[in-house]
Amino acid sequence: MRSNEKIVRRQKIFVGIDVHSKNWDVTCVTHKGYCRSFNQQPSADALIVFLRREFPDAEYHAVYESGFTGFSTYYALTAVGIHTIVANAADVPTTQKEQLLKTDRRDSKKLAESLRSGDLVGIHVRAVDDLDDRSLVRIRKTFKREESATKVRIRHLLHTNGVEIPGQYSHRWTLAFAKWLRDDARLLGPNRNSLLMLLDHLEVLHKEVLAAGRAVRRMIRSEKYAGPLRRLMTAPGIGINFAVVLLTEIGDFNRFPNERGFACALGLIPTCHDSGETVSHGEKIFRGNRMIGAMMIEAAWRAVAKDAAFNAYHHRCCQRMKSTAAIVKVARRLSNIILSMMKNQRDYDPDKTYPR
Repeated sequence: MRSNEKIVRRQKIFVGIDVHSKNWDVTCVTHKGYCRSFNQQPSADALIVFLRREFPDAEYHAVYESGFTGFSTYYALTAVGIHTIVANAADVPTTQKEQLLKTDRRDSKKLAESLRSGDLVGIHVRAVDDLDDRSLVRIRKTFKREESATKVRIRHLLHTNGVEIPGQYSHRWTLAFAKWLRDDARLLGPNRNSLLMLLDHLEVLHKEVLAAGRAVRRMIRSEKYAGPLRRLMTAPGIGINFAVVLLTEIGDFNRFPNERGFACALGLIPTCHDSGETVSHGEKIFRGNRMIGAMMIEAAWRAVAKDAAFNAYHHRCCQRMKSTAAIVKVARRLSNIILSMMKNQRDYDPDKTYPR
């Protein structure tokens, strides 16, 4: 009997996809318990063809775990009307037996059954139009990190070869220093191929950093970013670099229902263990955008140094906790202010009472 004769038309079909680079394990489950698992090529189009052939006129719901595959599968499935969510792997319910007897087929079946029972909540997926802006800012950061790492390699090469750097170049990397390296610096051996290759690589990276920076400046001058960027920079401690990262990483600030949800996305919520009469709070949770969370802490330090109200708040917190823990409290307050500003589309007002 064909599988499509076993279901009722317009019945919901729950599809769990265990994605891999070379193949996908897929499980289709219905409310009445019918289950079908199979292995297919890693293609959303192939899955769409299968579902329409085997389960015509049904309502499809799909889920897969976030990972290296990104969101291309999500966009392809939602484009044809398939209700799709991308789940955090840590949020998928599992048992010890499933951990000990793990297979791709079991994983796909677990995803489908968890989706059917309503145990899964998908992570936020950005709009397609915003993806390139976020990637551009991330690529620029990667180029700058690689440029800094190459400078460290050059200095290390000089140190291992006993080359003494002139005093005027010891703390700053200038064009004059680069010219001195290329023309006058001498290594222990007769050849300088390693140094020259690193210098050539550094020049290429520097050009890439400049090109990425120009692209980012063109982006933030657009109407989409100019207003929100100016508004963000009215808050204490928020510079242009952090403001650009916030806008491209967060996207729509209105998607957060409250300040705690925003702080959780930044990783500024402490862990909690409540058992019996014992309640303890630990370090910041590891979930959330780590890059923004770290930059928010840096912004909090700047706010403490420049703004009297934040300085006073940090001082009060330091009376009952360490300074490193107090700055997290300051960062949390700053995140609350940022969310209120962006959702209400208003500049920072030092006289206004913001959510704590």
